[in-house]
Amino acid sequence: MNMKLKQIISGTLLAVVATVPVTSYAGNPDRGGSAGAQELLINPYASSSGWGNSNTSCVRGLESMFSNIAGMAFTRKTEVVFSHTNWLGGSGISVNNFGFTQHVGETGALGLNVMSLSAGSIPITTTENPEGGLATFNPSFINIGLSYAKGFSDNIYGGATIRLIQEQINNIHATGLAVDAGVQYHTGKYDQVHFGIALRNVGPKMTYNGDGLAFSANILNGSQYNNSINGYTASFENKSAAFELPSLLNIGLAYDFYLTKDSAGLKKDLRLTVAGSFTSNSFTNDQYNLGLEFAFKKYIMVRGAYSYEKNIGTTLSQTVFTGPSGGLTLQLPFGKDKKSTFAVDYSYRFTSSFSGVNTFGFRVNL
Repeated sequence: MNMKLKQIISGTLLAVVATVPVTSYAGNPDRGGSAGAQELLINPYASSSGWGNSNTSCVRGLESMFSNIAGMAFTRKTEVVFSHTNWLGGSGISVNNFGFTQHVGETGALGLNVMSLSAGSIPITTTENPEGGLATFNPSFINIGLSYAKGFSDNIYGGATIRLIQEQINNIHATGLAVDAGVQYHTGKYDQVHFGIALRNVGPKMTYNGDGLAFSANILNGSQYNNSINGYTASFENKSAAFELPSLLNIGLAYDFYLTKDSAGLKKDLRLTVAGSFTSNSFTNDQYNLGLEFAFKKYIMVRGAYSYEKNIGTTLSQTVFTGPSGGLTLQLPFGKDKKSTFAVDYSYRFTSSFSGVNTFGFRVNL
């Protein structure tokens, strides 16, 4: 890597790190609930959600599209993932997610991800029919991410995502754009030290539009009345207030402990990874995450995590989550060189008022 490129990357890292003292105090619980597009905060992947989002610095492959896009640069050839989430058990909300990545060039990777949230059928009610019985509608929340990541050296990786956001109910819709960016730095004799920074959900405000904001009223002498006899009926349209996206900054560290050794002093049959991250939220409390993962070769990975924020687990909590999460991956290598893998992932996140969050995933890495 030439000197000019090193200077650019170093300058970018310093600029991001320089924002940390400012954004470290960005958590603002007084603004909780004022941001929209909250589905952007849902991790749809079974593996990384079991980490409690603590793996910002060491996430790799397709799942990096949620946690830290820089890790997508580790895509070997092609990776495909499908996952299904039973969101807040008992609420009737489900999340389906599909994505794939493709290695391009010497150290680059392109990725596409589609996430869809469904709340089922909801009865249409009006002031005349508050009990419904008219018809039903199906809210739709979809976001589509297009990503690119690249390895700039043996230690530094970076990437960015452009995400299209689409929200719609029966007759109201909103469309927006968000940008994610991330950097990972890996060092140490065996690349066992990991550092990562990710900035997510940055974009312009969104606004709802549609026929659902229109209403009719009777007019008399320039004044509005509900029941005017000597007037006329006119149509009006309410203006929807613009809302911001739930932007946040993730900063993470991780370390790999290899528990078995060979003649070279290292054997990766047994690995224990300790990871931690800090999440600075713009519209709610900041979070501190700590996670562990134990891996036996490429076959079994068991992970657990705890996420903490102010007042969590109390009646003053601003989150439905109580802190703990965990997960399991069963993975089978295949192919002539045994470098391709098929994996089944599962995670569970504990909640206070629902039956938890269950996520199942299937992953093929060619």
